[in-house]
Amino acid sequence: MRVLMFGWEFPPHISGGLGTACFGMTQALARRGAEIIFVLPRIDDSKGRGEFLRLRSASGTPITEDLIQRMDWAQQEVWRNGIRCLPVDSPLMPYLTPQDYVGALGRLSGRACAEAPYCLAQRQAGEEEFRQSQTFTYSLQGGYGPSLMDEVLRYSRLSAALAVQEDFDVIHAHDWMTYPAGMLAKTLTGKPLVVHIHATEYDRSGSDINEQVAGIERAGMLAADVVVAVSRLTRRTVVERYGIPPEKVMVVHNAVARHEAQRHYPIPPRIRHEKRVLFLGRVTFQKGPEYFMEAARLVLQKIPNVRFFMAGSGDMLPRLIRRAGQLRMGSRFHFAGFLQGEEVDRMFALSDLYVMPSVSEPFGITPLEAMLYDVPVLLSRQSGVSEVLDHALKADFWDTRDMADKICAVLRYPCLAAELVKNCREEMKSIRWENAADQLLAIYHNVHGGRQ
Repeated sequence: MRVLMFGWEFPPHISGGLGTACFGMTQALARRGAEIIFVLPRIDDSKGRGEFLRLRSASGTPITEDLIQRMDWAQQEVWRNGIRCLPVDSPLMPYLTPQDYVGALGRLSGRACAEAPYCLAQRQAGEEEFRQSQTFTYSLQGGYGPSLMDEVLRYSRLSAALAVQEDFDVIHAHDWMTYPAGMLAKTLTGKPLVVHIHATEYDRSGSDINEQVAGIERAGMLAADVVVAVSRLTRRTVVERYGIPPEKVMVVHNAVARHEAQRHYPIPPRIRHEKRVLFLGRVTFQKGPEYFMEAARLVLQKIPNVRFFMAGSGDMLPRLIRRAGQLRMGSRFHFAGFLQGEEVDRMFALSDLYVMPSVSEPFGITPLEAMLYDVPVLLSRQSGVSEVLDHALKADFWDTRDMADKICAVLRYPCLAAELVKNCREEMKSIRWENAADQLLAIYHNVHGGRQ
């Protein structure tokens, strides 16, 4: 089975769980014999990568005059399916801090708007080169910059240009940034399309959604042969909010890979007598950091000798730093900033409890990563990962008193913590990327066989 996979993140170019999930998933698929061509917006060749798949950079892919004409027709078909690409006069970047937002606004005057079916400004800039060589291209920056929608549109055309060059059986697109690419590649090649929804716009934004992003999500899922949701929770959102036929939506839970990081980190002597509770994730509404802080306040009233750590960055960080000062928790509540690599491993290993109080979490890999270090976890019931962890502690994100009581119980009773670790360790044996790979391969074979 040869898979053309479109993704926005892949290690070492990651900013969250999407890249981590793509890595574990593709590694397991490769072990099952799948050949994977993974198309990123841009690849930094100076970074080392695994050899189990072929990474390709969309940026710089040449597009010929004949292909342009085919793309123009194909994109008209794609847009007819429901995508409306409007000029964007504000920075489309998830989780901007106020300072980043001001900076992004200052750059708008020098940025061309994105126009359907592709960025006309980019095409005009390449006209002279096009006349001389009969080909032109776009350059992509990747990431989640202020011109994200421009990048999505350019990526779709460059990725489609790669698609007509490659030999593959099925297209697999991850999250909304790659759905236009998947739809365009499907229209040009006739190959079946699988779209993977790792998080919806309703998860990221609550009721204040970006209609353009939600429209792309809906169009991509309607155009797909199969929609893969990371949890039953996400599947319900896809069916109820986006109107996708239930029989078209399959659930494939995420997992975690046993990595090669050093499993043992000595606890510094100065903090050995204290208990440590960790929040690690984006400091945004979706992840519920304010509920974690409120639970910490209640815990410290009962157990003063506890340190709480909030690791991550996001738009709510300045407000929460001020709130910690107002609550006079500064000596017990620490902000660790954005962590990566071994810093994350160390933070997990030194924690006595990991808390994920998400308001809306399609899945959530971080509790599984914490469990690799035998750290007990407390999960929001509003998370997909709670579907696969029967023995983890759970609380509603809004019930901070219940959350605080369960934190206190774990910290006060070592036998309870040990029992939670033991039970979760057993559950972890079945939460493997190989299981997810088997399900995905069955989906690939089904859609590919249906097209033959």
